[in-house]
Amino acid sequence: MIAKKMLKYVEGSSVTRAMFEEGKRLAGLYGAENVYDFSLGNPSVAPPAAVKESMIRILQEEDSNKIHGYMSNAGHEEVRDAIADSLNRKFGTAFSRQNIIMTVGAAGGLNVILKSILDSGDEVIAFAPYFSEYNNYVANYDGVIVAVSPSIPDFQPNIAEFAEKITAKTKAVIVNTPNNPTGVVYSEETIQALAAVLEKKQQEFGTAIYLIADEPYRELVYDGAEVPYLTKYYNNTIVGYSYSKSLSLPGERIGYLVIPDEADDFENLVNAAAIATRILGFVNAPSLQQLTVARCLEESTDIAAYDANRRLLYGKLKELGFACAKPEGAFYMWVKSPEKDDSAFVAKAKEFNLLFVPGSAFACPGYVRIAYCVDKTMIERSFGAFEKLAACYDLEKPTAIREEISDK
Repeated sequence: MIAKKMLKYVEGSSVTRAMFEEGKRLAGLYGAENVYDFSLGNPSVAPPAAVKESMIRILQEEDSNKIHGYMSNAGHEEVRDAIADSLNRKFGTAFSRQNIIMTVGAAGGLNVILKSILDSGDEVIAFAPYFSEYNNYVANYDGVIVAVSPSIPDFQPNIAEFAEKITAKTKAVIVNTPNNPTGVVYSEETIQALAAVLEKKQQEFGTAIYLIADEPYRELVYDGAEVPYLTKYYNNTIVGYSYSKSLSLPGERIGYLVIPDEADDFENLVNAAAIATRILGFVNAPSLQQLTVARCLEESTDIAAYDANRRLLYGKLKELGFACAKPEGAFYMWVKSPEKDDSAFVAKAKEFNLLFVPGSAFACPGYVRIAYCVDKTMIERSFGAFEKLAACYDLEKPTAIREEISDK
C-alpha cells in the first residue's frame, strides 16, 4: 500500500493534467481535429533554431565526459558564469556563479529552495489565483500553504490581506509574474508595496521571510509590458527561472535559481540548495541542456504567434459576451464563468469538445483558464464550439474584467 501522504497527492492529482488526458481520450473518439484542448500550457512555438544547432555543435565538439558526466551539484561553472553575466547585462545586477544554482526546471528549483528553508509547520504565502502545484511543493516539506484572496477585478496581489496573513511562522512568499493563470503582470507599485510589507514584518517578528519569484513566463509579455526584477526591490528575494517557455523546452527540464549575496544566511542557503539538488534525487540539472542554454542566452521564442492567438481568441470571446482579461503576459486567458460553479461550466464546455481548467484549481473559483499556446488553426476551428457554448447562457454585451487593459 502506498504512503498515506502520497495517497493524498494521488487523490488531489492535477486537474490540468486530468483535462489534458481527457483531451487525448476525446481525440480518439471524435478525431483530434474536432477536439479543442485549451487545458495545458504546452508551448506550440518551436524552439529557436540556435537551440538545435547548439546541441549538435556541443555533441560534435565537446568532450563526451563533460557532456554526459557529473559536475558540481550546482551546475557547470562556465554555465553559471554565463547566466550571471547575462542577468547583469539585462537588469544591472552584480551576480556571479556563486549566486546561480542550475535546476531541473522551475518546478525543480522551487522544490530545492523549499526543501532548503522549510521546517515542519512553516508557512508559505501564495496569491490566488496561483499554480496549484504550489500546494504540493509546500506539502512535500511539511509546510503550510496560506492563500491570499484574489483582488478582483485587477488580480494584482491583495496587499492589505497579505499584511494580515503574515505571521511569525511565515517563511516564504511565492510570487508568479507574469501570472499563471491570469496573464497579469504585477506592477512595480505592487512589488514595492509588497516589499515594504515584508521589510516591516521581518522587523516585527525578527525573522527572515524569503520572497520566491517564480518566473517561467518572464519573456512572454505583450504591448510593451515590463516585468520588474524582484531582487532589486527586496534583499531576501530568490528567483526561480525556467527555459520551458522562453526557449520552448518544457520537456528538457532546465532552469536555475538566483540566490543574491544579500539574502539572509547566504552561504548556508547556497550550500543547502546545492545539497538539496542532490538529496532530492536530481543530483544535478541535465548536463547537455545546461551547456545548450548557456549558448542561447540571447535567444528567445518568437512570441508573435502567441500574441496573434491572444488577440484572436480575446476578440472572439468578447464578441460572444464572455468577460475576460486581455493578458499582459504568459499564454493564458482568464475568463469569468457565466455560472457560479466553474466546474459545471467546464463540464458544459466539454459537451462541445472544449477543454478548459476550472479556476477552483487555482484557488479562485468562478473563472476558467484557457491556454492559447496552441495552433492558430485550432482556435479558428473552435469558434463554432464557442458559439454553441455561449448560446447556452444569457450573456450580456461584451465586457472585460480589466477595462484598463486596452484592445491594442
